[in-house]
Amino acid sequence: MISRKTNHIISVISLLIALASLPPHAHALTVENVTFADSIQPGPAALKLHNAALLRYLKFIKAYVAALYLPEGVTPDKVLSDVPKRLELHYLVSIKGPDFGKGAEPTLELNQTPAELARLRSRIDRINSIYRDVKAGDRYALTYLPGRGTELALNGTPLTVIEGADFAAAYFGIWLGKTAIDDKLKRDLLKGR
Repeated sequence: MISRKTNHIISVISLLIALASLPPHAHALTVENVTFADSIQPGPAALKLHNAALLRYLKFIKAYVAALYLPEGVTPDKVLSDVPKRLELHYLVSIKGPDFGKGAEPTLELNQTPAELARLRSRIDRINSIYRDVKAGDRYALTYLPGRGTELALNGTPLTVIEGADFAAAYFGIWLGKTAIDDKLKRDLLKGR
């Protein structure tokens, strides 16, 4: 018969073996006390957490923590291509709804030609009109699924879906494009963890 002490040792060893066999990123990631799930499944395939990072406004105001989710095997150079993706933005400050469009416009203009911007204008205006005020602790999620479009959700509640891979590339380009809203945030999100 196995003693109680031996049984306890076997249990501890079994637990350690189980923990050691978990994939390296099997746990959620926390940045600035904001936790993001390791993976999500907004469509047929799971999206894995690529990385999360803090955006500072004017170098000293902590504005939000962003998390980028991508399918397994999608490299950072393909992030704006027609692949599923999600960007979650967990706010650390309050922002008025109309300010989202005002803040995005300069970056959209830097990354798009006037003709591209004109082609996207009605869809940009539509998403801008949907944004609501946020307070610290609120979370917007932008989720693009090929063939469906880009869904904007606030605290898990879908608000709209905007069609087009071209829209998704332009809009995700605000954070991940050639000229991003913040270079450090872009580098941190794309480098992975």
